[in-house]
Amino acid sequence: MGVRLQKIISQWGIASRRQAEEMIKLERVRVNGVLAHLGQKVNPETDTITVDGKNISAKKRPISTYLLINKPPGVVSTCYDPQARATVLDLLPKDLRSGKGIHPVGRLDADSTGALILTNDGDLTFKLTHPRHNIKKTYRVLVKGHPPEETLQMWREGVFLDNRKTRTASLQLIEKIAGNSCLEIVLMEGRNRQIRRIAEQLGYPVIQLHRTAIGSIKLQRPGEKYLSEGTYRHLTNKEITYLNKQLQEIPINDSAGSRSKEKDEVV
Repeated sequence: MGVRLQKIISQWGIASRRQAEEMIKLERVRVNGVLAHLGQKVNPETDTITVDGKNISAKKRPISTYLLINKPPGVVSTCYDPQARATVLDLLPKDLRSGKGIHPVGRLDADSTGALILTNDGDLTFKLTHPRHNIKKTYRVLVKGHPPEETLQMWREGVFLDNRKTRTASLQLIEKIAGNSCLEIVLMEGRNRQIRRIAEQLGYPVIQLHRTAIGSIKLQRPGEKYLSEGTYRHLTNKEITYLNKQLQEIPINDSAGSRSKEKDEVV
């Protein structure tokens, strides 16, 4: 029985499932010498799969790698940028950038900073970007002005974006800084530019947005220094186990290869 080609590419650490779909669309993938197509099923034991003319196989699969990076402003959360802007991969040493299939999980927009997971574990990427996952993400957000408590409560209870109400959020005022306010916001979803759009809609636009944690994975671990901007660290075994346990309820073949059902997280 065959397996979807984009799933194979993802599982073998070549790219995320979404990126594998793009590779196929761009005619970078062939099966037995013939251009591949989306949804195609292959037998990895008997079929020859090439990406950019290079054979790939389970035997050549790189060691699974899991990183946490503190993304600085101006850096894009992609593997390649047509505008030639710096990407998160540019922050890694050469031995991690080349041939490992490491890619960002989810996205932070170019102006946002903070915690971003990178990996070559395609199954984990698929689950983390799946709309059914419920891993909370914590942000420190500086907004213009001083939103009153009733406005903050409205934000907590959900705000309509694109005719659909956002999920409830945890939100508290940390401090007032001159004419601005620092908020801590914990989300269980990640719609496109969600925090920025809500803040703008409520009349208190975002000045700075920084993600401090993804679930229990934090930029600052107990007893350690805060992970410096532009640097990375490997996730601990405990953190990797945590991620896999949180995502066990999501079948890996659920909407396999369906971009429309993946989370499009840019905040």
